[in-house]
Parts: sequence; C-alpha cells; structure tokens
Amino acid sequence: MRTFATLVLLASGPTLLAQSEVTIATGPANAQQVWYSLQNGIQATSDLAAWDLAFEINSFTSSILVNTAKGLSVYETPVPVAEWSSLSSPDVGAWTAIYNSELRWSEGALTNGNNLSTGGFGLGWGQYSFITHTVAGTKVYVIADAAGNYRKLRINSLAANTYSFTYADLDGSNEVTATLSKGNFAGRNFGYFSFATNSTLDLEPAANTWDLLFTKYTSIIPSPAPTAYGVAGVLQNKGVAAVQVDGVPVSASEWSGQQLDTAMNIIGYDWKTYNQPTFSYTYAQDRTYFVSDRSGSVWKLVFIGYGGQSTGTMTFTQELMMSATSVGEVGARALAVFPVPVSNGVLNILADEEFRNARVEVIDASGRTLRTTNTADMQSGTIATVDMAGVPAGIYVVRLLAPGALRTARVVVE
Repeated sequence: MRTFATLVLLASGPTLLAQSEVTIATGPANAQQVWYSLQNGIQATSDLAAWDLAFEINSFTSSILVNTAKGLSVYETPVPVAEWSSLSSPDVGAWTAIYNSELRWSEGALTNGNNLSTGGFGLGWGQYSFITHTVAGTKVYVIADAAGNYRKLRINSLAANTYSFTYADLDGSNEVTATLSKGNFAGRNFGYFSFATNSTLDLEPAANTWDLLFTKYTSIIPSPAPTAYGVAGVLQNKGVAAVQVDGVPVSASEWSGQQLDTAMNIIGYDWKTYNQPTFSYTYAQDRTYFVSDRSGSVWKLVFIGYGGQSTGTMTFTQELMMSATSVGEVGARALAVFPVPVSNGVLNILADEEFRNARVEVIDASGRTLRTTNTADMQSGTIATVDMAGVPAGIYVVRLLAPGALRTARVVVE
C-alpha cells in the first residue's frame, strides 16, 4: 500500500450499483421533453411545444435557440435592424436557413455567424461593445411555423443581464417587444419564451441536477443530400462527457482507454434503426455508451428499446462503473490532489502512473469548465500544477482525462 502525506484521495469507488433498466416516456409523437439524472432519475418534464425561443443564461456567448423540433423554420435575412419595417413580405430565396447546433448548446441558431472562436466579439445576432459593455442586435430574422405563417424577429440587446427582443407579423402588425432577465433563471442553462402567450417560461431544472435530455430535436441527415430532419434521441447536458463504443459485445465493453467527448449528441438518435420490412426498430448488439456525469461518475448505458411515435418511450440499461464520491486508494481510479482546501491559488496533482496526452479540467457546480490545463506526458510520481487563482470559493470537480484513464476529485477552494 502506498501513502502520501497531505494528499486527499477522492473519486474512486469499488462499491458500484447493479445494472438497472430505465424507461423514459416522451409521449406520443415525442411531445414531452424529459431531463434525467443518472444518479437521481427524472428531474423535470415539459411540453416540447410550449416554447419558441430559448435564451442562454450562464455563458458569455449568449446563445439563442429556436424550437425547430416543433416545426418552426428560422431564417437569417440580409435586412439590417435599422430597416426593420422594410421587411414586409416573404422572400425565402433571399434568406439563409439556419439551425441549432447538434454539438454545442452555446451554438444556437441565432448564434450563426459568431466569431468568438477567433477572438472576435460578434455573437451572431449582435455585437459586443467595449464602451457600453452590452450587446446590440444587428440582424433581422424570420421564423415560419408549420402552417406557413411568418413572423419577423430582432434581438434588440443584452444589457444588465436582460435580453430585449421584438417580434411582429411581416406586415408590421401585432408587434411586441419583450424581455427575459437572466436573473429570473439563475442556475439554469436556458430561459424560455412563448410567442403564443407572450411570456417567459421556467421549464428546465437547475443545470447541476441533470445529465441527459430525452427529446425531439433537428438533425442534419447527411445523405443522399444534407436534409434537416426531426429525430428523437438523447442530448447531454453541459459538463457531461460521453463516448460511443462499437464492435464489442456490450457485456465485454470497457470505458478504460476511451476518449470521452463533451459534444452534446454523442448518444443522439442513431442507437436505433427503423426496419421498414418488419415495421419495427432494431438495436445494435455491439454498441455501448459510457457517460461521465456532472459529478464525474462514469456510467455504462445500453439502449434496448424505442416505442416509436405511438408512445415515445426510450428504454436503456444503466450501470455505475466508477463513483466520483467514494473514497479509495491511489491507483484505484482516484485522483490525488493537494493541498485541500486550496487557499493559495495553486492545486497540485500527483500522478500515480504514467499519463500521456493528459488534460486536467476544473468544473463548477453549473457545469462550466473554469480551467483547462494540458499536462502532456506525466510520469508516475511527478506533480502537475493547476492555476486556481481567481476561482471563487466553493466546491469543484477536478477531472483528469487521458487515453486509458479518467480520474476525478472534489476540491474545496477557500
């Protein structure tokens, strides 16, 4: 047995849960959205059709989603905000169809054209000002419903943590200016808005309480030509990582050695295939998903059933592979960190084995990654440091990811 003075050893765990079977009901035609915690079960359910726009709450990117899953189509027009009234009739040929990203929550349809990844301050729908420290809207959009009715939309601003936006019929009638305050949705990923009721909606649970969203969403099917199509499936919450393992019987599949990804559609919809001759769904016998939840625990998921449009049920088995909350020895999938609590702005991580191409992440309770450190190659017995300066006091998850290894620890910052 190896011991190390002043080390706190967290996040391993030989005590694992038995495999359990879970069925999530999204209702006929997948009319319900269900937020699910792998540890604690269903956290919330809401009508998919209840909302039209979703405004990001906890991120600088200020993503805005459009509910295309309920049949809405969204277009970016070449009309500038100053010429709002000039847009008075449909001209789809001159507009650009845009969609919510299937990979990142912070890339909603109205974030199309943002340049944040290159150091710019264009958020797609608007431009950030260094003078006023607000975002001013620059684009006019058109949203069409399934019946072919058109509505124009502009995001006026994001100022003092409040979104302002205006929508109207194309001829200018029924114009409404509304607001959504981030403060009213603290701890959520998104705040929602309905055109039908002209009101905001608090639909989803706190971001730190759920891991997976069972829902209908729009996917771009690549062949024979890229086509937007409504699909039913599973999306990951921010801060949740997963990997799909194929070609290995599910009974023998292992997560060790796999590179987990935070793209939100790793599970997605293609765990099922519709068999036209038999009018039934089939499921790959060699496909397994491993999911690292918000706490850092790792779960094994195998999807075994889908009820189709008649019931919308999705059935899978889940099994806890590694707990992020139990205490164990170094070498038992634990991450050795010191000092705890962190009070001097520096966190040390001790390697108990060799890690190649390792990455260390510090994640807060809302799922945001506050620090990312690439440690390259770590030899057994070496120490890597993570800069925690400026990290507010609180409890955080520290996660080390490397080929063949996933280690987590809970860290207190004073």
